[in-house]
Amino acid sequence: MKVHRDINNLPAFKNAAVTIGTFDGVHTGHLQVIHQLKKEAEINNGESVIITFDPHPRMVLSRNQNRPSIQLLTTLSEKTELIARENVDHLVVVPFTLEFSNQTAEEYISDFLVKKFNPTTIIIGYDHRFGNNRTGDYRLLEKYQKEFNYVVKEIPEHVLNHITISSTKIRTSLQKGDLETAKECLGYDYFFEGEVVDGNKLGRTIGYPTANLEIKNKNKLIPENGIYAVTLEIGGYTQNDGSAFAPQSSHKGMMSIGVRPTIEDNRRTIEVNIFDFSNDIYGKIVRVYVKYFLRNEEKFATMEQLKNQIYRDEIKSRNLLK
Repeated sequence: MKVHRDINNLPAFKNAAVTIGTFDGVHTGHLQVIHQLKKEAEINNGESVIITFDPHPRMVLSRNQNRPSIQLLTTLSEKTELIARENVDHLVVVPFTLEFSNQTAEEYISDFLVKKFNPTTIIIGYDHRFGNNRTGDYRLLEKYQKEFNYVVKEIPEHVLNHITISSTKIRTSLQKGDLETAKECLGYDYFFEGEVVDGNKLGRTIGYPTANLEIKNKNKLIPENGIYAVTLEIGGYTQNDGSAFAPQSSHKGMMSIGVRPTIEDNRRTIEVNIFDFSNDIYGKIVRVYVKYFLRNEEKFATMEQLKNQIYRDEIKSRNLLK
């Protein structure tokens, strides 16, 4: 898959089948759209093109319209990786700005969609809105079909409902520690990445050293506080802009997300104890796949009680991850 970030320097797409969306999470609902897109491209002996936005439109608009922002299921690099797995021909990342959002709906069609993509087919939801004040819709695209020589096709309502319901359900599930529901909707284990940074090294004193993770993208959704069984990959980014994660080794472990109530630390931390591992990985990137929710975080009367509970967590995690 070719990724394009400069919309003023795009190739001449061949009989492009185009769809547009945020595709946050690239979950099972989105896959139905992607499969329809690829089918249309194949019918016309053309190329499949996904148009997405960075940053997420709601992040830009929320600052000016007093609307709530959004916690992302996938960063741009994660989304790109997941879409690439589906063998789409092109992903175009459009910088979303207020200026872009303020163009008229007609300008959006003629100057953006047609001029830059020359689509043969546009696949869009009946509820998709675009242009200044969101005045553009499916009907307007239909109106200009003959003039601009494309065919607009509707994403079925049940697919759109599935996308909306799934996105909400995934976020809610992760915020409740319901990993089973989240995985069912996503089609994969939820994951996130963080850089290993210095911590207070308390874990070492009780025999459970941890990698303390700092999440670079503050809009990335982190699951509910608690203790989890996880798998993880240690690696780095192949590009300076963080556009691709390259794993170097895979491991199993357990993770704590929370404020460490036993030592009365009010800062929210993410700590991973990597099983059977003792290498120095400061500065490395760790991708964590969240597999099982073990328990809520608890406050223990003594450090010995905490150590005993962590031992039980380790046994349970190892058994679950076999």
